[in-house]
Order: sequence, then structure tokens, then C-alpha cells
Amino acid sequence: MGTAQQHDRRTAGKRLLSLFSAAAVTFAASVAFVTGAAPAAADPIEQCTSTVGAIVAVDFGPFGGGVVRGCDTTPTTGFELLRDGGFTTEGTQHDGPGFICRIGNGTFNSGKQYPTPAKEACVLTPQVTAYWSYWIASPGQASWSYSPLGAMARKPQAGDVEAWVYGGTDVGGTTGRPAFTPDDVRAKGGTPDPSETPTDGPSVPVGKIDVPAAARWVTQQLHEGSHVVDEGSETPNYFLTTEAAYALAAAGGKSPTLDKVVARLAAGTGEYAYTAGPKEAPDATAAARLALVAAITEGDPRDFGGHDLLDDLKKNVCRSSPAPGCTAKGDFAGVSYGDGQALAVLALLRGGVVPPADTVTRLTQLVCEDGSVTSILIGPGENCDGDPMTTGLVALVLDEAGGHDATVAKSVAYLRKAQLRSGAFAAFNGSTVGSVPATAWAAQALRALGQVRAADTAIWWLSREQLAEGGFGSDEGAEEGGLYATAPAVLAGSNTDLVTLTTKVPEPTKPPTTPPTPPTTTPPPPGDGPDLRKGVTYLTSPANLRQGRFYLADGSTTRADFGLTIDGAFALAATGHDNDALRTVVDFLDRGGKDGEARTVHDWTNVGSAHAMGGSMGKAAVLAQVVGRDPHDFGGKDLIAGLADAVCTAKSPLPDRSCADKGAYTYAMSVFGQSLGVIAQVRAGETKAAEAPIGYLAGLQHTSSGAWPSLVPPTGDADVDSTAMAAMALDVVPGDAHAAAVDKALAWIASKQLKDGGFPGASGTSVNSAALAVQGLTLDAEKYGKQIGKARKFLASQQNADGGFNVAKEGQRGSNVRASTQAVGGATGISFGVLTRSLDGTTPNPLPSSSTAPVIVTPGDSAGGGGIVNADGPGGGGSLASTGSQALGLAGAAAALVLAGWGAVVAARHRRTAVGGDL
Repeated sequence: MGTAQQHDRRTAGKRLLSLFSAAAVTFAASVAFVTGAAPAAADPIEQCTSTVGAIVAVDFGPFGGGVVRGCDTTPTTGFELLRDGGFTTEGTQHDGPGFICRIGNGTFNSGKQYPTPAKEACVLTPQVTAYWSYWIASPGQASWSYSPLGAMARKPQAGDVEAWVYGGTDVGGTTGRPAFTPDDVRAKGGTPDPSETPTDGPSVPVGKIDVPAAARWVTQQLHEGSHVVDEGSETPNYFLTTEAAYALAAAGGKSPTLDKVVARLAAGTGEYAYTAGPKEAPDATAAARLALVAAITEGDPRDFGGHDLLDDLKKNVCRSSPAPGCTAKGDFAGVSYGDGQALAVLALLRGGVVPPADTVTRLTQLVCEDGSVTSILIGPGENCDGDPMTTGLVALVLDEAGGHDATVAKSVAYLRKAQLRSGAFAAFNGSTVGSVPATAWAAQALRALGQVRAADTAIWWLSREQLAEGGFGSDEGAEEGGLYATAPAVLAGSNTDLVTLTTKVPEPTKPPTTPPTPPTTTPPPPGDGPDLRKGVTYLTSPANLRQGRFYLADGSTTRADFGLTIDGAFALAATGHDNDALRTVVDFLDRGGKDGEARTVHDWTNVGSAHAMGGSMGKAAVLAQVVGRDPHDFGGKDLIAGLADAVCTAKSPLPDRSCADKGAYTYAMSVFGQSLGVIAQVRAGETKAAEAPIGYLAGLQHTSSGAWPSLVPPTGDADVDSTAMAAMALDVVPGDAHAAAVDKALAWIASKQLKDGGFPGASGTSVNSAALAVQGLTLDAEKYGKQIGKARKFLASQQNADGGFNVAKEGQRGSNVRASTQAVGGATGISFGVLTRSLDGTTPNPLPSSSTAPVIVTPGDSAGGGGIVNADGPGGGGSLASTGSQALGLAGAAAALVLAGWGAVVAARHRRTAVGGDL
């Protein structure tokens, strides 16, 4: 890859996670409009195999053509694969050549590029309803994945196939998939020659590290099955042997191989850590590494190889400086690097020893102004220039030590900023080349410190760097594996780190003699309540949860109801019965997924605009908090900052209805909305910023009854649903200032229960009201257990055979999605203030495949109406298949709907919504 290509990769706009923007790279303003150059000659298609080169297929079906494929035996990027595969491309004036706006090929219509200028000017970024989407499939994959990287950033691997399809897709990559399969366009129809089939390469899906393969590679590096020896040497490399031990422990836990490695390390303790003699101070880094091996493998670091490693570490801390082996007070004697200092502190922590305070303080002194941590154990006042690898390790250790939250947060912010567009981390600041060790350490820290999204992206990059034999090289594109890179990658791929890594298998807990109170995040057991599994099946059925991503607004076939979608996500989180479905919905919302009218969740929250809706922002932020996502960066927006900005300082004069009063959130027209905003701010640790909204919410309570009204500003009514929500909100506020108000609210709710266990609501004896009442009353489950049981029986009586729930006891029968989301989540009794559900280990559900497939024939064949054409073949190629003849009509309809939807949104912003309409 040449210098110009490298420049393109450095300057491309952020492609990760937002999948439409993965195709839309934004170049520096100096990049001029570039028209397509003459294509390179494609390599013969038969030269691309399962182990050599990559194939790209372009579907010209929407323009009356067929599927054309090209081969490049030495692709460096997806962009080069397209160009060297025989295709011409053109970018946009706004985005530069990296955004593929037009594609042409000589086998179709004399190489004319599509879409034509009459359809798309290619000046600005095209709409998501009509653009060239980019799809990928690795060897062995039977379905397409939307590429999380742009074509200039993606590095095709041997045997990959890629596809470009024109039309509409949402940002989640859940629509617009190719109508042909990867096998349809693979060399030899997806059946590689047996001699070409890899026998020991990575076998897990894209985005995951093949940990077993990496462990096998690590084992193969062991001399005599017990230690690592450098090439040309006869003595053990104990440093790399400890790395092997960490990797084997992470990959498989206890094993005979690991036992043998640990025994060899114990036998070599004197040789490795006590080179000055058994009575002298140890090499602190070596002693720390051995102590960690002992702690991880259930050994005794106080008696490892005949040495008390912990005592020797603690005794050899610098008390002053300068002194021999001491740069500053708090250094472990002889340590020169930040990782050695951090590992020594961690070894003491894991051994149950409180580290000397100066040793931990010394770590904080290595943190630079930008939050990075220097790898050198610098002295006071020296130049500080950190790197991602050391930052990841030190952040983990400081977090474990405790008391340094601000410093850890600063380092996490640095790591997020330092992450390259590819998902990788460089070895040092300023570099644009991904480093496997740096990325692995950063991924470990990010996951442990709650930045799951960034960690997943780093793992995705690491998975692409795994070599065929299972190991990892140090730098991006390396062709030879090394233990120094492979070991941390194994830990990252195993979702662990040196702070938590252990071979100990958790023992089964004995049932207590007295049943404890169920945790707040554990659904109640089945019994007289509704069947929550059936309820979840109803909520996630394809007829309701469209493409597994969202629920439709009433009366629409294209427009998502984002508020209802989040209600469904809350229900899935509360039960835990389908976490993959929950992950799918959350990814759709978080990654900018669009409905059939090209709307994202933030076309509903309006965050950052003059019409920001406090209740909607609060609801989306709470969902992020529930599943461990970052509400400061959910769907690309900072919802917590948006809420802070949305706190009204005064009542707005009519006809402006944006602010109901001082302390209200803008355009939060219900107690529901106000309550969700408060919960979001408090859960984010922003209680101080939420003081005015908390005060306003508390002030809406009827002092005589304890109930809350439904609307903001209040109209004098009293509502079970709103009272339950307000009680949940005030219950999470630290301190006891609102305890009496919550108690009074619960007493009022209990007093409203009907004989059949239900509660009155706007629609009659309401399922919604009963479900919310259960959540509210569970704040004091011991006192209101009887009422909760009756309410759950009522909910069970309103559940239908399909698992869904009626809206109310009275009126029309039949399951209703909105009522069902409330019933399923509410029946668990878990308050929105404490609801949590980890998405670790989950996989988003694939998009349901299209039932329409193209006819695939060979050029010149008389069968069917077309086929796949090879770009290296003669121009014209014969009859070509149309794989999407309706795409143009659908795109036009979608564009009209987008305009109509925009008009409706604008109109809605100027009128008062119905109760809960902003949610």
C-alpha cells in the first residue's frame, strides 16, 4: 500500500459503529472532488481462492444490470479491491473519493457509472435510502455482514468476499442486504479445493478472537512443554514464560500444561527474580509477575519457589530519592518502567496486602495531562508522554486500588480519544499504525471500566489481526506471531484481565436455610403471575418487533415508535429471557439505526436542538444505563449533557410551551417524562445538576393524598401510573429527604387497588397501571407483598394465548404491544432506578433474510434472465440479471415518506402532545 493510500486511511472520517457513516468517510477540506479514474485490470477470477486474494461483487440490478464480480489477488484495502477488481468509482464533492457514490464496470453498459447524475448529483452525502452499501463475508461465513469499516480502512483477508448493493439500508445494517449469498460469488461457488482449506486457522465469527486457536499456538511455543526459549538460546525466557502462563489460564483455566509451566517458573524463581542473590532485593518486576502467576493459579505468592514474593516487594520500596535504584519516593527499588510499578502494586493487592500508599501515589504521578500514562518511571517535572498500553494497565490497577476515580476517568477519556478509526490503538501517541499489545491492553481496561462499546471495537480489530496459526504479531499486518502480543490478546478475547484472571472455578452456592429477599434485578419466580417467557416471545415475534429492531408507530408501516421500542427493551432487560434480542434493539438505537423514514432515535429525542425533549432524552439515557452503555455517547449524542441543558430556568411565556416551570425539563409534558429525566441524571451521578428537576417533581405531589398528576403543568388529576414513576424517581435520589414522600405515594397506590387486583387507568382497569403499580409497590415489597401478589394475578388474567396482554379488563380483547411491554417489565417489580442487564456475551440477531433471490447463471447461458458476470471477462457479457428492479420505486417512495415524516415532526413540535407522547 502506497503513501497516498495510507494518507487516505489516516484522514478518513470516523467509520466505526455508525454503519452508514462507515461507508461515508469525511476527508479533510483540502481534498478536491475526484472523478473515477480508469480501472485496473482485474485478476482472473479463478486466481482468487479460499486462501489467496479476495472477490468483490457489485449488484447493478437496480439499474437493469446484474451481479458483476472481480478478483484481486493482493488487495490492501476494500477500496483497492473494488478498483483493482475492475470497477471504476466516483466520490462526492462533500466527502471525497472515499465515499463510493458511483460504480461502473466495463461488462455493463460500456462502463457507465451508476447512479447517473440525473438521479444523484454526488455533491453531498447521499441519503440512507439510496446509496451503495458495503457488505463483507469471511471464509466460511454463509451470510453477509454490514462492514463496520469504510472501504479505505478495511483490510480484506485471504478468502474474503465483499459486496456493494445500491438501495436503502438502515444504519444497523438490518435492511438492504445482498439478494445473493457469499457462496454465490465465491470462487468455485464457495467450495474450495481441499488442498487450499485451512486446517487450523481462526474459526469463530468476525469480531471475536479465536481463543482456543491462540492457546494452541501458545502451547506450541513451549520448549519441553514447560517454558519459552529464545531462538539460539538454551536458557528459559522467564518473562515470556509468565506471558504464556497468563494466556493459558485465560484460555482454559486449570490444565496439565499450565501446571507444568507454573512448576517451571517456581523452579526458576531464583534465576529470574533473585539474580543478586536469595537474600538480596528481588527484581521487583520479575517478582510481581511471578506473584501474579501464583495468585492467578491458586498458588501462594508467599511461598513461590521458596520465596515470600509479597513480603520482599513490600520491604523494597524507595523511602526517599534520589537513591540507588530509586527515581522517586514510592518506587519499587530497581523498577524503571511504569508497567513494573503497576504490576508490583497489583501483585500486592491480589495477595491481600495493602500496598504502601506511596507506591500507588507514584502511579498517579505517571499520568500525563492528557490522561495517558508514561511507560518510563519519570521523575517529578520530567516530560510526560504516555501510550495506550501503559495507560490501560495503570488504569486497571488504580481502579482496583480504589480512591482514584477522577484519575481513572481521565485515563479512560484518553483511551477513547486515542482509539484509531479502525478500532485499534497505536503503540505510541501520534502513530497511525495499530499495535496488537496496545490494543489488547486498552481493550481489557475499557471493558473492565465500563466502555464496552469501545472494547468491542478493539476486539473486532484484533480478530482481523489473528494469524492463520492462531497467534498474533505485534504490529498491524504482521505475518509472524509473538507471545508478547498473543498473551494480552488472549486475555482481551476472553473478557478478562490481570486484575480478575483466575483458574478457580466458582463453587456452587448452598441453598440458604432462610430464603433471602430476591435481588432487585432478579425477576420473581413463575407462579400466579403472568408467564414472562411467553410475554417475551410475543414482544420479540417478527410480527411485532420489526426486523428485530423496533416497533412501528400506530397506523404506520414505516415509522418506528422509538419510545415504545425502548419500553420493549426495558421489558427484555427486566426479564433477561432474550438478551440477544435486547442487544439487537440496543445496537439499533445506539448505532444510529434508522426506520423506514430514515429516522434515528435522536429524531425522537431532538437532543442538541431547540426542541430537545427532556422525557425522551431521559428515557433513552436510562436504557443506556440499564445495559451498560454510555449515556454520554448513546447514538452519538451526550444525553446527560442534553438533560442538563434542558432544565428550565423559568416558565416560558405563552404561546411558547417549552418550559412548564422552573426546574421542569423542556418539552417534558408529563410526570413520566420528568421522572425519567431525574432517574437518568441521578444514575449518571449528576444529582447536583438534577436538584431543580428533583425539586420540581417533588413539588407536583398532592400534599393531601400523596399522588401525582399525569400532566405537566398539573391539571389537578391523580394518576396511578405517574405516581409510581415519580416514586421510583425520588427513591433513587441519595439521602432520605424524599423518603416520606415515597412512602405516602405507595400508600396511595395501594389504596387504589380494585377487588380483582387491578388498578384504575385511563382505559379502565388498566394493564399498564397494574404493572407500574407492581414496580412502585415493590419499593417496599415487605409491606405491600399482598397487593403485589394480587396485581400480578390480575396481569396473568389479562395475558392471551399468544403471550401478549390486553390493554384493559374492559373493552376490546386482543394483545397490544404497548400494554405488553409494560406488563412484562412491570411484573418483575424492578424499578427503573435500579434495573440493570449486562449484554456481555450476547450477539445481536441477524436480519431476517429476503425471500427474493437473483437468478444466477453463467454469461452466455440461455437459462434464466441473467447471471453473475466476472469483471475479467469480455465486455457486455450477455444477458444480465436484475436483482432489484423495484429498488428505484421503493427509494422514491421512501424519499416521499421522509419528507412527510419531517413535516409531521415539525408540526408536532408546535402542538402539545398527548399524555406520555414525548416518551
